Amino acid sequence: MNNYVAELLEQKVTQYNRPDFISHDPISIPHQFSRRQDIEIMGFWAAVLAWGQRKTIINKCNELIQLMDGAPYDFIKNHEDSDLKRFLNFKHRTFNATDTLYFLHFFKEYYQQHDSLENAFAQALSPDAPHVEKGLAAFHELFFSLEDFPERTRKHIATPVRKSSCKRLNMFLRWMVRQDDKGVDFGIWTTIKPSQLICPCDVHVDRVGRKLGLIQRPTTDWMTALELTENLKQLDPNDPVKYDFALFGLGVEGEM
Repeated sequence: MNNYVAELLEQKVTQYNRPDFISHDPISIPHQFSRRQDIEIMGFWAAVLAWGQRKTIINKCNELIQLMDGAPYDFIKNHEDSDLKRFLNFKHRTFNATDTLYFLHFFKEYYQQHDSLENAFAQALSPDAPHVEKGLAAFHELFFSLEDFPERTRKHIATPVRKSSCKRLNMFLRWMVRQDDKGVDFGIWTTIKPSQLICPCDVHVDRVGRKLGLIQRPTTDWMTALELTENLKQLDPNDPVKYDFALFGLGVEGEM
């Protein structure tokens, strides 16, 4: 990697990894909360719904929060079946009420047995694993382990087993795992290490990554995400995904 690319990325991380980045980004949704489980639940939902215009994504997530009486974790733990009727009109692009109700069902079952969603991603991940691939695959299996899950909902939870780049789940993991003092990512999970994260390959990151020579693979899939992350590890092996800020910022702000 040439010095120009390295210096550019470092400069742009500094520019974009700051609190004023939050207001226009889906990460603003979990930032409304201080309770760990609320952050996890709404962080997960914001990441899964993160396609289309960012303003619309944020509006839809706020709608979900209102439907859960402003307290996602309390609602998920304590709701009655009759409380679910209010979700029957919720929709974001191809994510509909069927998907919404299954998410609520999964969360209720899960949080009755576990204190944190981190276990769901870390259960199959050894401390010396090079990256989160096995964790993502195991999470997908767990998420769809409940009886009578709707087959249509599978398309909303990616897995590397199907060669997906898993951009939304990788973004969610970045939010939960990365630890710094910049006030954007939460760093509330400690079992998964920042060095094990994979860079989320959204359209902006993919385009800028290719222009900078960080991606050679012609298609965008799981192997592309691994290739990009391996190249970013040349700059920072302990925290390669911090450069997501730089690549996304350069793309979405039209700088590149």
